[in-house]
Amino acid sequence: MPLMTDMNELNEKCAVFGIITPKIAKQTGREAARLTFYGLWALQHRGQESSGIASTDGIRLYRHAAPGLVATVYREEDLEQLPGHLAIGHNRYSTSGGTDDCYNQPFVDRKRKIAFAHNGNLPDWTMLEEFLTDRGVSLDKLNDSSMMGAAIGCYMDDGLDLVDAIQKAYPLFTGVFSSVAMDTERLIAFRDRCGVRPLSIGKFDGGYVVASETSAFDTIGAEHVRDVEPGELVVMDKNGITSHQVVKGEPKLDIFEMVYFARPDSLLLGKRVDLVRQDFGRAMAKEFQIDADVVIPVPDSAIPAGLGYSQASGIPFEMGLIKNRYIHRTFIRPTTKLRERDLKMKLNPVVELIKDRRVILIDDSIVRGTTMRHLVKMLFETGAKEVHLLISCPPVRYPDFYGINTPRQSELLAAYMTEEEIRDYIGATSLSFLSFDGMMQATGLPVESFTTSCFTGEYPIPIGRRAKEVISLKPGEVLPRSGHTPVRLATVRSASA
Repeated sequence: MPLMTDMNELNEKCAVFGIITPKIAKQTGREAARLTFYGLWALQHRGQESSGIASTDGIRLYRHAAPGLVATVYREEDLEQLPGHLAIGHNRYSTSGGTDDCYNQPFVDRKRKIAFAHNGNLPDWTMLEEFLTDRGVSLDKLNDSSMMGAAIGCYMDDGLDLVDAIQKAYPLFTGVFSSVAMDTERLIAFRDRCGVRPLSIGKFDGGYVVASETSAFDTIGAEHVRDVEPGELVVMDKNGITSHQVVKGEPKLDIFEMVYFARPDSLLLGKRVDLVRQDFGRAMAKEFQIDADVVIPVPDSAIPAGLGYSQASGIPFEMGLIKNRYIHRTFIRPTTKLRERDLKMKLNPVVELIKDRRVILIDDSIVRGTTMRHLVKMLFETGAKEVHLLISCPPVRYPDFYGINTPRQSELLAAYMTEEEIRDYIGATSLSFLSFDGMMQATGLPVESFTTSCFTGEYPIPIGRRAKEVISLKPGEVLPRSGHTPVRLATVRSASA
């Protein structure tokens, strides 16, 4: 049985990057691995547990990977040991498996001279498991990503080249993937049929680059060309780009990329994320008119929504919470104790902007609620007269099985508490969530363009046996504290009275 995470563990997506440059790149000082290093740095927010780069000089494959942030994983001597004109890279969180080095990507198969990296998650690996077992492949120490690579290798053993092997293995990949692969001559990028995780193509210095977000292109000076389409496989080599539509695309980008995860300077579906988030704030200003003195966002991802709310409402915007840039996202740390410790180090209030004021505090989401509870308490201890909490997305009531860090449903605050109970638990003066319609209208795109499973419980890619972990909640229903069967709102209020 492969090692897969329990929903008690945090599930997070990762970042992938790939580049192919002219073979004269070494003479110009632009070797692929060094450019990949800068690309991964730009994508650090998508993965902070480990990082890895694989490169080729057209003859051999080279690899370096280790736990930690990009800035600490690679020394100059490490990059010097990654020669060549072609490289792929990966920043990782443990969506499946664990934190052992054997799970660090990219995976390199030196026998077949290929490398592979995966962003996403396969919630149901039954088909892969059966296929690999039939082929005599040991599943020990394999997670969903490494099983994908193993399946591709099996088809190569049947005589297929890398591109054909990936296409042959597509039906086994029952989940979400925005992936990159390479051999000694080609860079390959491919996505699942819904394109749940982003993946884009750029041009660079006579070559090509692919990345989880377009912000990585800006970092190295590449020109954004287009997205890899849902269900598409793209091959980049010295002859240019070749496209293969492996399966029919049904575009469903995860709305949480817009809400929280993507960098604000990235482009998603042709939209600048920063501007979409500002429109979330404007939508909240229409829905919630609050008599207050100051708008304060939770940095960094809620800053655009805070600006939008301030501009639309006329209430002054202030950076009343200062972020320590060397402390990373608490939401996606591996344990509760680490998250709570990080919060105390991460944010510091500016007393003069908060004391004796009615504060509108804006954040992007509430998952467990523990972080927000401590933050609201901090504002009151700083002297705030009122704290009105606005969230720029609807309540998160369902777990995500596609690679986002959400726990099991019974641990999601909005799944087992009413909004009033959440407000009371967090300790805010008032609490309001942006409506689903308001959020979708603010994107300027059809609702059909997105997967909204965290809010609606509708999973466009089947989650297989994980479906038994989800309880469908009607409006006005929440889970009881045991998390087994839904209880109507009136019942909950009666029970808590």
